[in-house]
Amino acid sequence: MAANEAPLRIIHCFRSPVGGIFRHVRDLVERHAAEGHAVGILCDSSTGGAHEEKLFEALLPHLSLGLNRLPIRRAISPSDLVALQASYRHIKSLKPDILHGHGAKGGVVVRLIGSLLRVNRYCVARLYSPHGGSLHYDRNRPSGQVVLRLERFLERFTDQLVFVCDFERRTYEAKVGRPRIPAQVIYNGITDDEFAAIPAGPDGADFLYIGMMRDLKGPDVFIDAFETVERSLGRPLSAVMVGDGPDKERYRQRIHARGLSDRLTLHDAMPARQAFAMAKIVVVPSRAEAMPYIVLEALAAEKPLIATRVGGIPEVMGEESPALAAPGDAAGLARLMGQALTEPGWKERAMPRPDDFRSVFSASHMAGDMMQLYRKLLTDQSSKLS
Repeated sequence: MAANEAPLRIIHCFRSPVGGIFRHVRDLVERHAAEGHAVGILCDSSTGGAHEEKLFEALLPHLSLGLNRLPIRRAISPSDLVALQASYRHIKSLKPDILHGHGAKGGVVVRLIGSLLRVNRYCVARLYSPHGGSLHYDRNRPSGQVVLRLERFLERFTDQLVFVCDFERRTYEAKVGRPRIPAQVIYNGITDDEFAAIPAGPDGADFLYIGMMRDLKGPDVFIDAFETVERSLGRPLSAVMVGDGPDKERYRQRIHARGLSDRLTLHDAMPARQAFAMAKIVVVPSRAEAMPYIVLEALAAEKPLIATRVGGIPEVMGEESPALAAPGDAAGLARLMGQALTEPGWKERAMPRPDDFRSVFSASHMAGDMMQLYRKLLTDQSSKLS
């Protein structure tokens, strides 16, 4: 922060403190707090487990504006009004300069509350990052029409859209429409200390799935692909699945029913770098994504990576990467898993160049670009009020 620049008061709001959104916010909080800015978080109190609690504990020293958790449901419900009222009182008392909403629910909260503050000529900037969220809805379904029309309506209460990848920007234009307000792509980034190789331990498994245990992320596809690649190679393999989520018990039953329990084990959520040491090859079998951090984290750790051609993943891996499979295609995923495991030099041919990757997907670049945007929006808003 330059000597003549005042520190900002920044509030990040999102619903579920798990996965990529939470990682994105944590990186911004730590970077901006280190620069002397005052930062706070408002999020849901009913999601997350022991792993997330440890992450919050580590983050608390950086949150000079505090951590406020209250019930925020995934689906729209009458209880949202109670949460919105409580959020308004809390945020108003903190007198923020920046309100940054992440995901659909976080975006609604900051845009409505920020607009209420602006009615009283309060100088606050309202930013919204979809992170996939409502953009996963099908515009041909009634529920999708409602959600996407709401996104269009909320643009009038938004100062800036921030997309984490160009795929997310294109999806917004296709489903919601070309933005009528300023929009910018700022890629997710990895911290400097994460750019270090993590080889598998001596007892490391062949494959690792790490992420939310829900169908959208493809754990069921991973299980099917693991069974297929075992058959194709004609020998038993090993794999670990790390994460928590609503469908975890169903996947456990699927593994047991296939007779894979002795070779494919389930583990609770843990830090990604700890999980990377458990296996040789990381597999990301998602059916849909925006810009998943696990892809960035795996590449920074120099792990061989197989993923699906969804969201912003091709922007990271390269559009023509031989390590990309079609979403939901267990047979195609199994073919790539077999190649990665058996073909000499596969990693060197399939993975992006480390220097090129690091020059784009850095947390310092992400936080710096975001801060420049925050200050520009505040300058513009001050000019309107003066």
